[in-house]
Amino acid sequence: MVNPSQTSASSTQGGTDDSGEAEPSWPLTTWQGWRRFATTDPPTPPRPGDPPRSTEERLAYHSAFVTIRTPAIHALATQVRTLMVLGRHQQTTARPSLIVTGPAAAGKTTALLNVGRTCHLAHIRKNPAPPGSAHAVVPVAYVLVPPGATAKTLVTEFARCLGIPLTARMTQTQITDAVCHTYTTAGVQLVMIDEIHRLNPRTTTGAQTADLIKDLSERLPATFVYAGINVTDTPLFSGTRGAQLAGRATLVDCGPLPARHGTHHPFRDVITDIENALDLQQHKPGTLPRHAPYLHQRTAGRIGSLTRLIRQAAITAIHDGTERITKRSLEAIRLDHLAETHHRPRRNR
Repeated sequence: MVNPSQTSASSTQGGTDDSGEAEPSWPLTTWQGWRRFATTDPPTPPRPGDPPRSTEERLAYHSAFVTIRTPAIHALATQVRTLMVLGRHQQTTARPSLIVTGPAAAGKTTALLNVGRTCHLAHIRKNPAPPGSAHAVVPVAYVLVPPGATAKTLVTEFARCLGIPLTARMTQTQITDAVCHTYTTAGVQLVMIDEIHRLNPRTTTGAQTADLIKDLSERLPATFVYAGINVTDTPLFSGTRGAQLAGRATLVDCGPLPARHGTHHPFRDVITDIENALDLQQHKPGTLPRHAPYLHQRTAGRIGSLTRLIRQAAITAIHDGTERITKRSLEAIRLDHLAETHHRPRRNR
């Protein structure tokens, strides 16, 4: 089981200790990094009556920025909460799982991490570690599928996540047994596996890796959530293994937001939420929602591209002293290559 006393950075990622020395920076795929992420208050928008923030504080704020609650995040949170209750006492078969899918820059990982943080905080509120306990509460584990993953390299990532000590002579079976024992003892309730599209069950290596995930999902008393790019278009949903996955997993689509859905305008609503979170001294409210058609064309409705575009424009506005975002300043921002290549804005002549 995870023991915070083994490291001085059990709840710190890239901070400083009491002596002023820098502490190690831990990635989210380690329990130290995840705990730091989950328990650190996210950035908050400026509120009326708050003292003005400094330039550096506002630059840092727009760099980190708030998480905009999209329909996908709402759907994922609802599904995760329901499936965790549904699978809590299930022991005979693998618990139902979730797959978060969508194109690149659609906000899949953001949605995954947001829901994971919510589950982590809810669990530790209900189940705090006893006073003086040497063991950390670890309700959530976050794992990335490594490029060219084999079953052994993937289960090693599971072990690394919780700091399980390994030796070079350990077999895949021994590592898997150690992972299952430690995860169960640590009380992991939610396992999030990102970059799942990297698996190809049509190859021998990919098939063995997919079988490992199935084995873990049956042996661990946890809900599994997978995320990847356009998962339904990959071999993961084909063949016998694909049928097993499709039969157990609920799909949450993080596709581009439509400009209009019936009488609603979901993309414009998200733009409004983003604008309300800005910390610019001269920006006029309502400017960005008026440019919703342009922004939708520019980003193809992808939330990741949209937030990056507006955050970059905000940082530029602070640097050049204009302190506001206009269509002209948005057009001056170079976006990700996918958006720039396939969705160039129509320039006014």
